[in-house]
Amino acid sequence: MKPIKTLLSVALCSIAVCANAQRASNLVGGDISMLPVYEQNNVAYIDKYNITYSDVLQFFGNYGWNAERVRLFVDPYSGVTHDALGAIQTLDYVKALGKRIKDHGQSFMLDFHYSDTWTDPGKHSLPKSWEGLSVDELKVKIYEYTKDCLQQLVAAGATPDLIQTGNEITTGMLWPTGNILTDANGNWPNLAGYLEQAIKACKEVCPDAKIVLHTEMHNINSVKSFYSTIKYNYPGIQYDVIGLSYYPDYHGALSVLNGLLTTLEVVYPDKEIMIVETGYGYAWKLPGATYDFSSTWPLTEAGQKKFATDLIALLNNHSTVTGLYWWYPEDNGNGLKLNGEWMSWWNAALFNHDTGKAYAAFYELINFRGVEPTKINTLDSRPSTLNQNAPRYNLNGQKVGKEYKGIVIQDGKKIVVN
Repeated sequence: MKPIKTLLSVALCSIAVCANAQRASNLVGGDISMLPVYEQNNVAYIDKYNITYSDVLQFFGNYGWNAERVRLFVDPYSGVTHDALGAIQTLDYVKALGKRIKDHGQSFMLDFHYSDTWTDPGKHSLPKSWEGLSVDELKVKIYEYTKDCLQQLVAAGATPDLIQTGNEITTGMLWPTGNILTDANGNWPNLAGYLEQAIKACKEVCPDAKIVLHTEMHNINSVKSFYSTIKYNYPGIQYDVIGLSYYPDYHGALSVLNGLLTTLEVVYPDKEIMIVETGYGYAWKLPGATYDFSSTWPLTEAGQKKFATDLIALLNNHSTVTGLYWWYPEDNGNGLKLNGEWMSWWNAALFNHDTGKAYAAFYELINFRGVEPTKINTLDSRPSTLNQNAPRYNLNGQKVGKEYKGIVIQDGKKIVVN
């Protein structure tokens, strides 16, 4: 029999190992739905070692990002609801970007909007081609549409690992019949039917994908009521992940988030929780901000990094939180226009619009994974130190070939390969 002190030490070590293993499996990344547009316009993405990356997903992977999210619209070019600034992701667009994400070994979260344009708690317009359908017809349509999209994605080598059946659906979706904000009693059965049919299609085509129900935090009681109603009234809605949007400018202090996470963990211990959207400004508050936290997190690069640090410290105290996605990190195009509209408007981007260099918060996100790309802290940029025959590894510890560009680890050194 081992001494009590020894057993306690072993137990504590085991707990620490489990905690580190949990964090190491966490997902970290961003919603990069506009990345191809920036790449097509030859926008520079530059790391802290002044390396410019032609493959931005390699850049992200080099610094520990292992998950990306992409939104999908039914027909964003319908001509009636078209929003040139960001709501442009067709199925073909998503198939191409999704395949790139998968080819880079990253997790792919698909975000169905079930609309031709942006959806959020204040708007969930029907796709133009779905207008006039009855509730029963909409149930059939959402099933058929979801199934067709997923089948095409799978065939294209872009199988999603996580699927959001709706975007920020705290107030429902497919309005007006799925609007639970204005008619909670009458429309909840409709919403439940839409979600059940969407999830049915997901499970048929992508049985291994996790289903995410995505809400936001303008009204905490509405969030609690949303998941409670499903748990007690509509158990047929089978999902895996509670997805939250959290922006301090709109939703309040970290203490508000902490309280909600604590409640959700207690009431839904079988569900994972992910922050599927977050962001904080590097120079200005977010458009339409309700709160001002500039005294806590100055509107500077350092302040943005401090927000990321504080957020991650909070999330690491909640073992069921397994994902963290920064929204629109790739916004990086000073003077870049799309269909005549300025693209660089997101005040919480992770790239400097003038220089193309990543802000400090970009590198901070890996701390949510609980792993470090490498403990080697020195950088050797002398070409003579590169051994052409020795194996090379990226900053995630993955073996790479001689054609790999960026920072590699070889013989215990970081070396820049241009």
